[in-house]
Amino acid sequence: MVAESDDGTGPSRLLRTKAAVLLTSLVAILSVITGIVNIGTMEVTGLSAVYIPEAVARTAGFTGAMTGFLMLLSAYGLRRGYRMGWYTTVVLLPVTALQGLAQSSVFSYPLVGLSVLTMPTVLVNRDYFTRPLDLNLRQLASLSAVLGVQVYGTVGAYALREEFNGVNTVLDAFYFTIVTASTVGYGDITATSQFGRLFSMSVLITGVASFGVALGTLLGPLIEARLATALGNMSDKQLDLLENHYIVIGYGDLTEPILESLGDRQAVVITRDSENAKHLRDRGFEVVTADPSDEEPLHRLHIERARGLIAATNDDAQDAMTILTARELNPDLRIVAAATDRENVSKLRRAGADIVLSPAVLGGRLLVESAFGNDEPERMVEELLGDEHRRQNE
Repeated sequence: MVAESDDGTGPSRLLRTKAAVLLTSLVAILSVITGIVNIGTMEVTGLSAVYIPEAVARTAGFTGAMTGFLMLLSAYGLRRGYRMGWYTTVVLLPVTALQGLAQSSVFSYPLVGLSVLTMPTVLVNRDYFTRPLDLNLRQLASLSAVLGVQVYGTVGAYALREEFNGVNTVLDAFYFTIVTASTVGYGDITATSQFGRLFSMSVLITGVASFGVALGTLLGPLIEARLATALGNMSDKQLDLLENHYIVIGYGDLTEPILESLGDRQAVVITRDSENAKHLRDRGFEVVTADPSDEEPLHRLHIERARGLIAATNDDAQDAMTILTARELNPDLRIVAAATDRENVSKLRRAGADIVLSPAVLGGRLLVESAFGNDEPERMVEELLGDEHRRQNE
């Protein structure tokens, strides 16, 4: 068996990564609050006030609030284990620190200190945030459409600035595109010609369409993931943290006793039945709804890092298929199986199980020994139940 370790894996790693996410979230919130406070501050104070012009400090306040919102997205990316979230956090943390200095306010110095404190915490945990940003073709197309509309509107509005009142710079053109595509339409920039109105309509139609499609394709998977968790599935974040765990295959008469006997050891059940998954989830057990004989769910459960696999359903054929798949994916995995029919013991061994037990045969033997006057089986059962009882009371 693989010994439990605490040198960069398991609970210690989980605590470090949680600390990185928490500190990043605090920096984001503090950046937003500090930026909002300093936007309305007319007087520049603080130790570096003599070196920072008022306009720079107030601009830093505005951009600091925007950076804070971006940091919230980065914190979410860290929480999900994304490498992109790690990169954006590493880039934004120095920005928040510099903005805190530029704001030159007594309210901004805690932001500087927290940003500096968070940086090494995030850098040390670099190896954990490895999950790729796996966007499908439809999501990439949606993002490209949104960005394309912004580029089209900005370039077009600036090129046609003579057709609009109020468009004099690229920033004005970008502002016009944002308020038009988002249907806000403040009315401060309007077309002065028929051609300008046609262009405005094109930006409006393409902007609304691209935003609508992007919201559906990007937020849809997040909603589905939340529903999956509510129905009894582990989240991707929880799956990524699995290490030295036990995989329990399917659902049968022995599933819950097995999970209770495993005690505090990390265990995950994989079952095809969503009702059974919901039942186990309600009991506090970790569950993934999928076909255990398929390779994909076993990969998701990180079978290469598992400590053992237990197959104890009421279907020996399903157990055999799962054992074959698991053995192929991890030849060194400890696999234990329970045979419903005694004639399938040898078959499960041939499938790749290290140990195969038949609960029916064991129970029958114990009953017969007890009938012969042997009290040893009863004492063994009492000891097992006593150990379980003590564990439940601890």
